[in-house]
Amino acid sequence: MAKQKKQPRPKAETPKGFRDYFGAEVTDRKAMLDTIAEVYHRYGFDPLESSAVETVEALGKFLPDVDRPNAGVFAWQEEDDGKWLALRYDMTAPLARVAAQFRNDLPAPYRRFTMGPVWRNEKPGPGRFRQFYQCDADTVGAPSVAADAEICAMLADTLEAVGIPRGDYIVRVNNRKVLTGVLETMGVGDDEDTRNAVLRTIDKFDKVGEAGVRELLGKGRLDASGAYIDGVGLTDEQAEPVIAFLTSKGTDAEHTLANLRAAIATSSTGEQGVEELETIASLLDAQGYGPDRIVIDPSVVRGLGYYTGPVYEAELTFEVLDDKGRPRQFGSVAGGGRYDDLVKRFTGQAVPATGVSIGVDRLLAALRAKGRIGGGAQGPVVVTVMDRDRMVDYQRMATELRQAGIRAEVYLGNPKNFGNQLKYADKRESPVAVIQGSDEAARGVVQIKDLVLGAQIAEEASLEEWKSQPAQREVPVKDLVKEVRAILDRGK
Repeated sequence: MAKQKKQPRPKAETPKGFRDYFGAEVTDRKAMLDTIAEVYHRYGFDPLESSAVETVEALGKFLPDVDRPNAGVFAWQEEDDGKWLALRYDMTAPLARVAAQFRNDLPAPYRRFTMGPVWRNEKPGPGRFRQFYQCDADTVGAPSVAADAEICAMLADTLEAVGIPRGDYIVRVNNRKVLTGVLETMGVGDDEDTRNAVLRTIDKFDKVGEAGVRELLGKGRLDASGAYIDGVGLTDEQAEPVIAFLTSKGTDAEHTLANLRAAIATSSTGEQGVEELETIASLLDAQGYGPDRIVIDPSVVRGLGYYTGPVYEAELTFEVLDDKGRPRQFGSVAGGGRYDDLVKRFTGQAVPATGVSIGVDRLLAALRAKGRIGGGAQGPVVVTVMDRDRMVDYQRMATELRQAGIRAEVYLGNPKNFGNQLKYADKRESPVAVIQGSDEAARGVVQIKDLVLGAQIAEEASLEEWKSQPAQREVPVKDLVKEVRAILDRGK
């Protein structure tokens, strides 16, 4: 009889494009999301938790740069009915389905916020994962651009609430209709191929500047590597409205809007877009959101095939160092806009909607860069075990600490080596260790070791200072909670 081949052990590794989140990362994210939820709730938005799985049909073809919806998502086919299902790739497509499915039950307008992971079946890269968190807020059923202005104001308030001070961010606002007006003025509004080529070129404005855009709209240009990139083939006269649009930002909103009116010429769609921006600017100014927080900026280009009206983006303006130690601006952490055609896919009727999505991981990285979080999460108080047969006493001490609101645990490893217990407490970043042997128990006392102070003394203090300020002292058992609380309060 042939010997059965032994199955190899599975390799312990995180799947490509995914990552694991530990202690402080999870805690920091939850604290930030709780703060964001408070702001959204204050604005009247209600929470919604939609399914992580949607039909591919419901998700639609809105994933960027993907022709087939199941080419960019994690999808599978059901055996019983043959339907394709997929993990959601954003929070907006599920909202459109919910708004259509429950339209008779939901208030109109419907204001919701949601937070959670999304999944994209894309090639991973540095800082680019297949699973990441999004935090969205949307208003469905409000045609007025007052809803867009409100989202922008709420976004500014949110950034400040989580710890991005005024002056370190700017919310930029533009309008898809203005760009449509520019395309109409150029005479390419009905030519889909040319229109898309122009849109792709506009999207490169931040990278190549005005001169580069002029070349790409015309015959083409050499890129940094020396390769020649074919242009759209427009004449200088045709390209001029695009340049006027991209460079129309003035010294204030009034100046910018005047420049945009010149760029869209006689286009009625473009004029409607400028009027909407004018209304948004007026509403925000009346509420005290000046150009130090929110500005009209024609350079904002976001998913132009997706949005139908105002678009906005929150950019952090402070500098950080890149992987090579070079200073650069942190960049965008949130964006959104009006998408009046998304719910229509389900109902056949136009349903106005607008919303914003915050990139949770990027915002967390920004807060760490500003020193607002990431200072190190405090671990639990560790009650050490000196006598195996006195576990009830140790658990009682931990319970007493917990009931007082203090995070605490009993060491549950092998208590034979006491040094290993302190190493464990150190690895857990515990602020305090509680020690009680049989002698201390008989006398009704407990040893409290201030691990933070002990580490400081070991690093900085002289022998005399160490003797005069011991990190460990003996206190009555009845004072356990009071003494531990005092140590924790000193460390805040």
